[in-house]
Amino acid sequence: QLQASGGGLVQAGGSLRLSCTASGRSFGSYYMAWFRQAPGREREFVAGTRWTDTVTYYGDSVKGRFTISRDAAKNTVYLQMNSLKPEDTAVYFCASGLGTVQATSTYKSWGQGTLVTVSS
Repeated sequence: QLQASGGGLVQAGGSLRLSCTASGRSFGSYYMAWFRQAPGREREFVAGTRWTDTVTYYGDSVKGRFTISRDAAKNTVYLQMNSLKPEDTAVYFCASGLGTVQATSTYKSWGQGTLVTVSS
């Protein structure tokens, strides 16, 4: 089970940190990722990492602004979002799975989503 939190309303240029806590099973070498979905748009890969290494992956639209990290002791993955833009407005989902990190089809477990709204 994945529980996402930390969304909210922020002005353009501001920052937010999202959290995703995993429970109920061991996720071992699974990827942990953040996706987002804006109204009328497809779900988009934002960032990914694994519990077993420090390699990180980012979507092109967030590179240099967002940082994914994890705290294995807390079973929690974070998404630090800086320099937010109105186009970052979306529902953000955390997910876990095995396969290609950027592919939505990789992920079999999804959190409930947390809304991020960036005002101009």
